[in-house]
Amino acid sequence: MPDTDTATLAASRTAAKAARDLAVSEGWVHSTETFGTTDGPGIRYILFLSGCPLRCQYCHNPDTWHRKDGTLTTVDDILADIAKYRHFFARGRGGVTLSGGEPLVQPDFCKAILRGCKAMGLHTALDTSGYLGSLADNELLADVDLVLLDIKAASGRLFHKLTGVEIKPTIQFAEDLAALNK
Repeated sequence: MPDTDTATLAASRTAAKAARDLAVSEGWVHSTETFGTTDGPGIRYILFLSGCPLRCQYCHNPDTWHRKDGTLTTVDDILADIAKYRHFFARGRGGVTLSGGEPLVQPDFCKAILRGCKAMGLHTALDTSGYLGSLADNELLADVDLVLLDIKAASGRLFHKLTGVEIKPTIQFAEDLAALNK
């Protein structure tokens, strides 16, 4: 059962203020899950964002490909929802995972959500193909505890066949993450 106490309201307001400092107010959300156990450690809130440049032949979430098929949602609303469950995630040694689609289609929205989650003291994870890793600046990555980098294939030819895009940006992002010890 979600928390609805005064502390939850205060946590939500603090997180929203931290996120508002980044000057983005909304993004395209496909769906949420409040008891995820496979997208990072512990029990997690999974935020599935809309939009993805890849067209993976075996995609688990093809309904997330087009950004505007999602719902335009405010950062404040997402953080308020997360705040209701924050004690539950802490007791379950979990946190929040941004997934999709490809979350880095909306880097500023990701940055605001991640900043708000960190303001609540939550563990954060970014589940990404890495194809748009160049959009994940140091400020965004500073608020990410764990990157779940989904490299679709090791061979460039097979990668392109499976996803419709080149492997080079994903490999570059992997190298950038390694340099940051992420």
